[in-house]
Amino acid sequence: MLLFFLVGLLVHFVFFASIFDIYFTSPLVHGMTPQFTPLPPPARRLVLIVADGLRADALCELDKSENARAPFIRNIIMHEGSWGISHTRVPTESRPGHVALIAGFYEDVSAVTKGWKENPVEFDSLFNESKYTWSWGSQDILSMFAKGATGDHVFTYSYDAKEEDFGAQDVAKLDIWVFDKVKEFFHAARNNQSLLSKLNEEKIVFFLHLLGIDTNGHAHRPSSREYKDNIKLVDEGIKEIVSLIKEFFGNDEKTAFILTSDHGMTDWGSHGAGHPSETFTPFVIWGPGIKHPQKVSAQQFDDTLLKECKLEYWKRRDISQADIAPLMASLIGVPFPLNSVGILPEGYLNNTDVFIAESMFTNAVQILEQFKVKMTQKKEVTLPFFFTPFKLLSDSKQLNILRKARSYIKLKKYDEAVSLCKELIYLALKGLSYYHTYDRFFLGIGVVLGFVGWASYASLLIIKSHSGLRRGVRKEVKKPSHLLSCCFVVIGVLIAFFLLIQGSSWTYYVYCLLPVPIWYAVLREYQVIQDLVTSLLAFPSSHFVGYLLLCTLGIEVLVLSFFYRYVLTAGLIVLAGWPFITQLWTRAKSISLSWIFFCLLLAVFPLMPVVGRKPNIFLVMGAGLLVLLLSLFVVASFIKRKDSFVNEELLLHLLQMLSIVFSMCVVYSTHKSLLRKQGLPLVNQLVSWLILASSFIAPLLSPTVLLERLVSIFLSSMSTYLLLSTGYEAVFPLVLSCLMFVWIHMEQETLQQSGGSGKQKVTRIQFTCSPGITQFRQLCLDDTRRAFFLVFFLVTAFFGTGNIASVNSFDLASVYCFLTVFSPYMMGALMMWKILIPFVLVMCAFEAVQLTTQLSSKSLFLMVLVISDIMALHFFFLVKDYGSWLDIGTSLRGMIQLSRKRQ
Repeated sequence: MLLFFLVGLLVHFVFFASIFDIYFTSPLVHGMTPQFTPLPPPARRLVLIVADGLRADALCELDKSENARAPFIRNIIMHEGSWGISHTRVPTESRPGHVALIAGFYEDVSAVTKGWKENPVEFDSLFNESKYTWSWGSQDILSMFAKGATGDHVFTYSYDAKEEDFGAQDVAKLDIWVFDKVKEFFHAARNNQSLLSKLNEEKIVFFLHLLGIDTNGHAHRPSSREYKDNIKLVDEGIKEIVSLIKEFFGNDEKTAFILTSDHGMTDWGSHGAGHPSETFTPFVIWGPGIKHPQKVSAQQFDDTLLKECKLEYWKRRDISQADIAPLMASLIGVPFPLNSVGILPEGYLNNTDVFIAESMFTNAVQILEQFKVKMTQKKEVTLPFFFTPFKLLSDSKQLNILRKARSYIKLKKYDEAVSLCKELIYLALKGLSYYHTYDRFFLGIGVVLGFVGWASYASLLIIKSHSGLRRGVRKEVKKPSHLLSCCFVVIGVLIAFFLLIQGSSWTYYVYCLLPVPIWYAVLREYQVIQDLVTSLLAFPSSHFVGYLLLCTLGIEVLVLSFFYRYVLTAGLIVLAGWPFITQLWTRAKSISLSWIFFCLLLAVFPLMPVVGRKPNIFLVMGAGLLVLLLSLFVVASFIKRKDSFVNEELLLHLLQMLSIVFSMCVVYSTHKSLLRKQGLPLVNQLVSWLILASSFIAPLLSPTVLLERLVSIFLSSMSTYLLLSTGYEAVFPLVLSCLMFVWIHMEQETLQQSGGSGKQKVTRIQFTCSPGITQFRQLCLDDTRRAFFLVFFLVTAFFGTGNIASVNSFDLASVYCFLTVFSPYMMGALMMWKILIPFVLVMCAFEAVQLTTQLSSKSLFLMVLVISDIMALHFFFLVKDYGSWLDIGTSLRGMIQLSRKRQ
């Protein structure tokens, strides 16, 4: 069994790792030649201001008195510059947003493995191409562009990470710090000749990262007074900085200004997905080379932003976020970032036609360079007769388009040249995607073959070792012939030789060779396969088709529940009817009624909104009181049932109940303190961490009697869960646990009715008991149902209160009893533990079911493994490498969760 477990672990690790290797490798290439427009740029310097978490509607809308919330920026829109909506791509997080803005490409999901802090691969950026860049703001954002820069020309000034405190009295101080430091910088430059000479150079960038709005949005929501006041503060700060910079450079009209945001924010204070409130960010630009405001009679946009902000008569020019990088490069005359896939938005430029055409030509050549490098890399590792080039952009077509575009520019047919350059850009981007996914189908076949083989072998092992299927058809076991071994050796050698002459990476060998020994192990069990076929042929065809359809339906329901939470509600309603199709309703009516009640009660939760959108501290308090009442009832029943309920056991239960009380007090006290903007009290923080630590120890000190141990685990888990709750989700583990307790009794009743061995009282079963091998029984169809129930309850435990695929499904307020200073790893770990607590409760209940039904844990493990593997294959074909965290995560979370189940 140990060898089987180790091999299984390896197979599943390879399968899971292949997802990232096939779908989430970095698209970036290196070795391109820098491209820049060979004409004088309109600006000598650029000021980029990024207001982190600023929504487009929040900046532009008027207050109740019809006054502008940001009067200076509104004046720019109406009288001085151009404006529009910068459409961000998802995931709408700070790092991907800034990479798109400054480097011009949409960062791949592989960057999440670095916590969005470090560069998974090196990339070029506007800052790197500039002569000098000075930046102020959060260390997390500034450092990633400073690390990727060559030479010593990117300077950063950042505040301490501890200042990013969601519970602080005034987080707008982060933006005040930036504005003050910029003022000090220019004041000091007047008396610093070395710095002054650098500032008088051309091609320089000033970058202001303003984090206050984002932090206030997380802490208080975008509709709050704090969020709106922070916008006013930023508007006033920008006005002062613009005036200061203009005065410093003698009003030379050579400074371009840009105000935008990396992402927006939902009404409940989160971001990461693709809601318009997250993807619509403001874009305001003014200065040399930029078109002035243009009045129009009407504009056609799908949203209501123009009417709400009363800007329907000022020309709105929308832009993709990655297009901002080539626009900035064009304005100050630096090479376009090498990895940029942005398309120059020529509609913003107020320059000569020849400058616009040359800039578009540069943009096209820069993206074409990436296409050529990508194609060359793929050619080098593919045999010539296997290589299939991208037919829409052959070498001859590239040259033809470039010649035509250059000819149009010489003939002063600038519009035709721009149109042709855009066509080349679109084809080159398509080609980049083609070569990036070139081997996806080939690798996918190898991985799927290996995983299907593994699932088949696990199924054969169940039939061979844990079922009575072969009793009537058992024959003399024959040893596999040497011919089978030789065939698979030859196949393995041929595959290895093919990969060797192609110069493939070592991961290709793993994905392509792993199926060989797995399928050899499957075919070695040909006797079991033969017996299985014989048994199925003897089975009534109608029954076989019915069971097959039922199993297929069950698997599809489980898969659909990962995408549509309400499927869990439908599933729980169906499960509520289980007693009616068995004899449970007539023989154990009270238990059956409890089952129906808690199934229907649990079915309500998947219909509720995602956790955090409507926090309610009183629901958390109510959940705590219900837990206390239930624990009092349970302790009283234990005392009544046991003749010798020792003082130590009673003391432990009372301490766990006291822990629940402390959790309720901490939650309420912390909530009030944060409302008063007094931060997280130190005492509350210490008590929270002590409760979390004790929750891992207390269950180990409880009696080993099954029900008492389960109650102890439940109380310990709930004390922590209450600290991590903000609303109705605090009730979820309570209802789930009650259903699990009922399930244990239901399964024992079911076993007794099916002719199982004498019923042992649940109250007397020891959690540590290990039945002898003679006490285990063979598998039956009811055990398939038990395995399905486990998987279904695990899915419900994970997604019953929210959707973990999307970052914006989480509310940072969940961890405010433990910490309020921004710490992504610690906050992520706490929220992950909150998700895992219901999972732990279900697994403990299933262990109890395994003990009460005298079923081998090995056989149950194999059945759950097969169900999970079938589901995992579904998700392998549904994985997305584009879209929001919700889209990407929904496709990935099945793989992640099923991997945990198998462990």
